[in-house]
Amino acid sequence: MVLWPGGWVTQGLGVGPILVGRAQECDVHVDEASVSRRHVVIHPGVDGAPAEVEDLGSANGTRVGGRRLAAKERTALALGDLVEMGRAILVVEVARPVARAASMWDAPTIPHADRGAQARVRTLEIPMAQPLGAHAQADAESVTRLVDLVAASNLSVVLLGETGVGKEVTAARIHAGSPRRAGPFVRINCAALAETLLESELFGHERGAFTGAVKAKTGLLEAANGGTVLLDEVGEMPLTTQAKLLRVLESREIMRVGSVETRAIDVRLVAATNRDLPSFVAAGGFRSDLYFRLNGITIRVPPLRERRAEILPLAQLFLAQASQGHPAAFTPAALAKLESHAWPGNVRELRNVVERAVVLAGVSRVSGGSGSVDAEHLAVETMMFVQPLQAVPSRASRMSAPTEPPPAMFAPVAAGDLRADVEDFERKRIEQALVAAQGNQTRAAELLGISRRTLVSRLDAFGMPRPRKNRVE
Repeated sequence: MVLWPGGWVTQGLGVGPILVGRAQECDVHVDEASVSRRHVVIHPGVDGAPAEVEDLGSANGTRVGGRRLAAKERTALALGDLVEMGRAILVVEVARPVARAASMWDAPTIPHADRGAQARVRTLEIPMAQPLGAHAQADAESVTRLVDLVAASNLSVVLLGETGVGKEVTAARIHAGSPRRAGPFVRINCAALAETLLESELFGHERGAFTGAVKAKTGLLEAANGGTVLLDEVGEMPLTTQAKLLRVLESREIMRVGSVETRAIDVRLVAATNRDLPSFVAAGGFRSDLYFRLNGITIRVPPLRERRAEILPLAQLFLAQASQGHPAAFTPAALAKLESHAWPGNVRELRNVVERAVVLAGVSRVSGGSGSVDAEHLAVETMMFVQPLQAVPSRASRMSAPTEPPPAMFAPVAAGDLRADVEDFERKRIEQALVAAQGNQTRAAELLGISRRTLVSRLDAFGMPRPRKNRVE
């Protein structure tokens, strides 16, 4: 797949080399001035070997994983690697099985697109036992460019990334940069509702459809007509709901619960999850046909530790929001602590730490001058158990991965019962989150970076009472 400002095109990998460039005679014609007439050649892998990309002495160069290739240099190309050719981006993905090839690429809706550059698709039969590719690009700037290019198309998108990494913000950016920007942007948390309630929220229901349905309700898919729907935590969606959602996507029609009439809808889907969704598909936990329907393109949102240049700007933004107009600034020691922390909780952890620091520093009580947020106010966790996304890594991410974990993630080893210490730590974190959320369990789960279902199970395991909303226990 090649994307550039104003258009995109796909090309199946056969057995011979594929020429990519601006010239009309190229196998993949890219109508973008920054791309050379003969820019690169893609050499498909043979007998299980990876595909390779070769720069043909292009004027603006070719970058793979952020590294510029020398003229005539040839390098391996893993699934998900981003190849930058001027302002265009090329990526190799796994095609859907032949049985579903006809509906893989819907006609794009792109302003000012070159209508002559039609998608050319020759799908390959890929056994489902093979791993499905996922973007594991470590170059955050390249990912940002890819998001902007994808936004202008009508492709459905799967966002992969750790909890708190900013997948919802990325989805909102895709909507804001799309032709649907004037339409609604609707977020559905698939993990926050029981199966029966989830279907009612997605598809709507008629009056009397079930006990408590005292009036008809418009579903979120119907309410998002003409806009974008974010299916957050899509990996938690029950299999029965997945089957019903697949029918909706295939027919572009919804049927409210308790109704016999269908209603046409026109929505763009962005799915987000912190699960390794391709492996979940292979394990039978997620329908492969729905995955392929959602997966027009997969984008991995890098964790904050791979976007260290964004830490201080984000911290300054959160400080300005939390101080609510009161003058506030980080001391040099606080800035150094922010930069040195590993941020296993990603952007969500950074926001919570800054908001708590504003309270501890008493910024709102400053009547004149500026309130200083010092290192002692930044109560970052010294120990955090992180289960990062186990996606198929690209060559770029393997090269950039640290050889050992950051030392700030671990506390000094001390004698004692580790299991008891861990349970005590977890209990305290849950208590703090419930207090901060004023007893709202859904909000507390979001603060902890877990699902509400997981929070409830931990409350039961610890014998902790389940608080009511707006009441601090």
